[in-house]
Amino acid sequence: MKKALSAVFAILILIAIWLTRGAFSPVGTGGQPAPDQGVCKEIVGTIEKGETLFDVFKKWKLDIGDLFRIREASASIYRLREVRPGQPYKIVLDDSGLRSFDYWIDDDCILSISREERGFCAARKAVDYEKRTQHLGGVITDNVVATMGHDRDHLMLALQLSDIYSWDIDFTTDIRKGDTFRIVAEAFYLNGEFRKYGEILAAEFANNGKIYHAYRFEHDGKADYYDGDGKALRKAFLKAPLSFRRISSGFSRGRLHPILRIYRPHHGMDYAAPAGTPVSASGDGTVIFSGHRGQYGKLIILRHPNGYTTRYGHLSRIERGIAKGRKVDQGRIIGYVGATGLATGPHLHYEMRRGGRPINPLDLRIPREKAIPGEAIAEFRKLKGEMNNRLAAIAPPAVASTGRSSRRAL
Repeated sequence: MKKALSAVFAILILIAIWLTRGAFSPVGTGGQPAPDQGVCKEIVGTIEKGETLFDVFKKWKLDIGDLFRIREASASIYRLREVRPGQPYKIVLDDSGLRSFDYWIDDDCILSISREERGFCAARKAVDYEKRTQHLGGVITDNVVATMGHDRDHLMLALQLSDIYSWDIDFTTDIRKGDTFRIVAEAFYLNGEFRKYGEILAAEFANNGKIYHAYRFEHDGKADYYDGDGKALRKAFLKAPLSFRRISSGFSRGRLHPILRIYRPHHGMDYAAPAGTPVSASGDGTVIFSGHRGQYGKLIILRHPNGYTTRYGHLSRIERGIAKGRKVDQGRIIGYVGATGLATGPHLHYEMRRGGRPINPLDLRIPREKAIPGEAIAEFRKLKGEMNNRLAAIAPPAVASTGRSSRRAL
């Protein structure tokens, strides 16, 4: 009798332990057991190439009915048929089935679906990042991307830097070995781990012996970049009609493919570049010619304020919609590098004229946009002083031997 009671008591203890731990063994990343989470089971994974959410549910042997229900719940927020490779997801199950589903739409937003009494409810939630300030510095050994690093985060930072200085520096032709940069930037962390860079707050770029400063300053709800005197970096014309951003992003997996050379024959400048490189409007203007013209081959002519015109020749093709009378904004893609007309190889022939007379774009003194107004200049000077202290604390020459940028978060 005592033995029977002992056996029953042992069984009751085992049942109690089973109820405490739950019928499911929690699963973490890669299907490995995660920390004890009561009666819940957690699955964390990443969408694989060619994988659909239906495949995910099959892989984890989940109820396909729940898949259809969460698709319906999220239809007005995000179509789950459009999940993308590389994006993470998290599934939480309980003894009633699917409790919640989270999918990272992008770096900033999460689709969060949870089971409520009335069914599944979906919401788009912002990723709750911790924002820090990060300092970076480097010495150019080849080009900006090679110095900063080819990973996505540093590539995007290099492209942002080129955009800030695109009115003063042509990052495809002006960069010299030994140029230096210092950057103060936002950095976003999640669970203590670095995830991405935000806006560049201040920068110093030493190019061919000349130092350029940039400070991000917000006034009247609009943020822009200004030099040390509070004058806007933005000008009526870009330094070059070929974007470093578009060239470098296309060749970021290996060595950056820069503009191969630049020369000035006749009345314009020729940029040798890979065929198909996008060509940008150097300033706001109106298309006054778009088509084929003799030795120019496929040509676009834009008319700008104050009697200026720009010409873009030898194009392989003209962007759709770029026709006579069309207004275009500075930086808009209008065509693509080619070798049409009288050309020995792929390159862009770029001309600038004023009143019909050719002028050298490199010698043109282009006025800047409006400076910071007087009522805001004291606030700007305060920000400038803080950023100058941060910039001065960065020492790029210390990393010259590595060819990679140094960085630290504060």
